[in-house]
Amino acid sequence: MKLLVTGATGFLGSALVPLLLEAGHEVRALARGSAPHTNGREYEIVRGDVRDADAVRRALAGREALYHLAGLVSRDPRDAHKMYELHVSGTRVLLAEAERAGIERVVLASSSGTIGVSPVRRVATEQDDHPIETVGRWPYYLSKIYEEKIAIEEARKGLPIVILNPSLLLGPGDARLSSTQDIYRFLLGRIPVMPRGGISFVDVRDAAQAFVTALHRGNVGERHLLGAVNWEFTEFFGRLSRVARMPAPPLRLPSPVKVAAAHLIEKWARGRGREPDLPAADVEMGEHWFFIDSSKAQRLLGFTTRDPMETLAETIAYVRKHFLPSEARA
Repeated sequence: MKLLVTGATGFLGSALVPLLLEAGHEVRALARGSAPHTNGREYEIVRGDVRDADAVRRALAGREALYHLAGLVSRDPRDAHKMYELHVSGTRVLLAEAERAGIERVVLASSSGTIGVSPVRRVATEQDDHPIETVGRWPYYLSKIYEEKIAIEEARKGLPIVILNPSLLLGPGDARLSSTQDIYRFLLGRIPVMPRGGISFVDVRDAAQAFVTALHRGNVGERHLLGAVNWEFTEFFGRLSRVARMPAPPLRLPSPVKVAAAHLIEKWARGRGREPDLPAADVEMGEHWFFIDSSKAQRLLGFTTRDPMETLAETIAYVRKHFLPSEARA
């Protein structure tokens, strides 16, 4: 098919575009930056922003299907406006132009955090409502919820949109440390206290394969969760510790103490013009459970995952090679 991909230069896009090219699709990307590496296979680049209707219209000309991956992954409250503009305003512009262009299929990249975030231990499914009360203070997840609501409404009007909700993306290739920031911090010893909650993650390459499949499969107007494992943070960091040969976070503190201390340290650091080693929002999130059930994607998309330990090992190797000083790579 003739495809347009937004966010082709991001972590997920860099894994997806080569798979689309290998499958024989004709790919065009709407991008502001340079093209990702695609093993020698070329594709067309249209320079522009998803918030620019004229650029979107040019990029969609002659296309049959659309992958909307463009987004900003940030836990910094100061990026709230940027995320709203990109995830909400940009998606509204893009989908309006997709409808005008008669696009036959839209595959939207959302997040498992629009469904599976809980202050108590539980496993979420697509039947769960948006956890706005829980994630309302975290702009990334809140803006992705608004984005989903726009997409679901457009699907009800007739635009054939399939929504995929991957959990935390890990694996090699995250050139911006957008999703692998916690691995980076762990390898630098910047996570001193063990979080209380639990994490779900998925290898970016396995998620990308599900996105390829979603071009022809999956339920229109519905969400599809993609996760490889659900691990308590004690298990997650314990396994990271063994693979990286580094100690797990040593301290165990009550949740209120952890969160209060994180806010004080963040305020102190920023008052001195520095970024905190571990932002308070990250500590707050670590006190929640992000567990999800991926059986719907397994059933409808044939979604499968590799050994999660392979993902952790390759993530660690990539981050050490590309981001850590030489003395910290051993």
